[in-house]
Amino acid sequence: MSSPAQFRSHESVSVRDSPRTAALRLTGSREGFTQARDFTHRTLDCWSLDHCTDDALTVVTELAANAVLHGLPHPSANEFDVRLRLTLRRSHLVCAVTDPSDSLPVYPHTGDALLEHGRGLHIVEALSEHWGWTRRSPVGKTVWAMLPTRPQP
Repeated sequence: MSSPAQFRSHESVSVRDSPRTAALRLTGSREGFTQARDFTHRTLDCWSLDHCTDDALTVVTELAANAVLHGLPHPSANEFDVRLRLTLRRSHLVCAVTDPSDSLPVYPHTGDALLEHGRGLHIVEALSEHWGWTRRSPVGKTVWAMLPTRPQP
């Protein structure tokens, strides 16, 4: 079985010394979302977490989309980083996306089922055991979700 470090490309992926953490720098484009999904799929495959892949891909896509849409000063802000980090813990997979914005994640409380936007954090909440956000110093935030890694019966 290969390790996530083998997926590293010189400009976008960095993997820490721990084989239980993998990170990817995202671009604010459709290619960035594709990279995030491919990276997540390969990493979970290496960690033998195939049973978590569908939920993790959905959560990563929602968190990354929110970061790019709401966390960057403008859509082509290449000077700002959005980073995805996957961390394997004893019984959870933590999917975390960091962006440079100090604005808190907005969890809409509307009952309009026909809205085109605003369901992302509802989806993250439904698929994860826990989710939340953490302020970064000096600026920015990380929005994270913890998915259980035990196979469901």
